[in-house]
Amino acid sequence: MSIIMKPIITEKMTAQSEKLNRFGFVVHRKANKLQIKKAVKELYGVEVIMVNTMNYPGKAKSRYTKTGFVAGRTAAYKKAVVTLAQGETIDFYSNI
Repeated sequence: MSIIMKPIITEKMTAQSEKLNRFGFVVHRKANKLQIKKAVKELYGVEVIMVNTMNYPGKAKSRYTKTGFVAGRTAAYKKAVVTLAQGETIDFYSNI
């Protein structure tokens, strides 16, 4: 089970990373804060101070198309916002 699925790179998270030294990740739904902290430390080699997690349930989505009514669901996921120690940073664009 890989704990960290992908980083969240949005305008809001970029602003938080610059201002508050916080970085967002989509993580495995059953991962706890200690596992997330350990995974970030191993993957990026940074000192983690705090981990905040949020569970997002999947939502029902529907739309009318030319072929008729289409119904489905968005995926449920868990988001973790990791606060790093002063002077630490993560560069998501370094391995491109």
